[in-house]
Amino acid sequence: MRRKILLNEKEIPEKWYNIIADMPNKPLPPLNPETLNPIGPESLAPLFPMELIKQEVTTEKYVEIPDEVRKIYSMWRPTPLYRAYNLEKFLDTPAKIYYKYEGVSPTGSHKPNTAVPQAYYNKLEGVKKITTETGAGQWGSALSFACNHFDIDCEVYMVKLSFDHKPYRKIMMNTWGADVYASPSDRTLVGRNILQKDPKNTGSLGIAISEAIERAASDDSTKYALGSVLNHVKLHQTIIGQEAILQMEKAGDMPDIVIAPFGGGSNFSGIAFPFLRLNFDEGKKIRCIASEPSSCPKLTRGVFRYDFGDTAGMTPLLPMYTLGHDFIPAPIHAGGLRYHGAGVIVSQLLKDKLIEAKAHDNMEVFSAGTLFAKAEGIIPAPEATHGIATVIDEAEKCKREGVSKTILFNLCGHGNFDMKAYQDYFEGKIKKHELSEEEIKNSIQKLNTPII
Repeated sequence: MRRKILLNEKEIPEKWYNIIADMPNKPLPPLNPETLNPIGPESLAPLFPMELIKQEVTTEKYVEIPDEVRKIYSMWRPTPLYRAYNLEKFLDTPAKIYYKYEGVSPTGSHKPNTAVPQAYYNKLEGVKKITTETGAGQWGSALSFACNHFDIDCEVYMVKLSFDHKPYRKIMMNTWGADVYASPSDRTLVGRNILQKDPKNTGSLGIAISEAIERAASDDSTKYALGSVLNHVKLHQTIIGQEAILQMEKAGDMPDIVIAPFGGGSNFSGIAFPFLRLNFDEGKKIRCIASEPSSCPKLTRGVFRYDFGDTAGMTPLLPMYTLGHDFIPAPIHAGGLRYHGAGVIVSQLLKDKLIEAKAHDNMEVFSAGTLFAKAEGIIPAPEATHGIATVIDEAEKCKREGVSKTILFNLCGHGNFDMKAYQDYFEGKIKKHELSEEEIKNSIQKLNTPII
């Protein structure tokens, strides 16, 4: 049994929440990699429409959601929140477990929450084509869906590992009219250089970002869109947590702990930031935990310093927790979490100890994902299983300590197009993987970017 807590269409939030307005220490500015001076909004103009640039740098607490965006949101929003009674029973825990389910969107994940407004603002500026990267395919499919709605061409560079393992994600993008290429590709100088050095390179989000940026920078009618990391992306995703607060109030409850998977930060930020607002504004003490793979542990084992957001060094320098922009993560199935760095806002919050982070190995997360599927009936995306692993840890801790806490997590998407990952798990092809200290040290030592 699971209890569904719903909102009506009129309760879709009218504004996005900007956590920067409430942060005690504001994020450090991005830097020009040549001069090491802070960059201004004009530096971003070749890649992004001006309205998104304004959102990237705004310090206003709330940003109005355009009516046309809210109308498209209403195709799937508000998304349901469930009380996971069966999971609680499976775990024999006194904890109360809730999850916000973003898998009901047209593309099956939380990513359209930012893809739609990004496409909308590009359309207003007359953009003809948008390029982007995608790891596991959720972001690429979301942007393809949004671009189709606004009649914008879409060109997607998909990490080769996922391109090969997840053909149906590619077909989803093609169905909505996008062109999809395995990254590294021979379509860009960045891709050709990497393939020349390593023809069997399985790709990374950093490489795919470099390719998409190179393509956008070469055409005045083309812009670039990013599915995570940047401030405006996190801003758009806060619609998740704002809805969740209303739903928790309807349930007569409020979480003690909020959990979400972490790649670049959009998923975690979307649900956690509005609850952190309650900490800032109302003095609540809600713990917010970001859950990442131990194969790519930038929050738990990385360093806080300036680094590039992409492999080729085409972005500004960003103050982030990072493993180094040259880092190539192991070919794990949770492709959306295989990113070398963490978003600027999340990095500052972690540095200030306002949030927590935890890492799980790939065997642990698939075990958690299959347990959840048996209990709740929904097969989670491989990325989402990381959050579930942290939920199980916290629920078992409640059992050991004999205390009842309320846990809320973001089930960011379903795994219906990710069955190859589950097949490999059941066939014993997935092996436990964790980075050694030497591997992390070697990667970080390559950095020649400013130390904070």
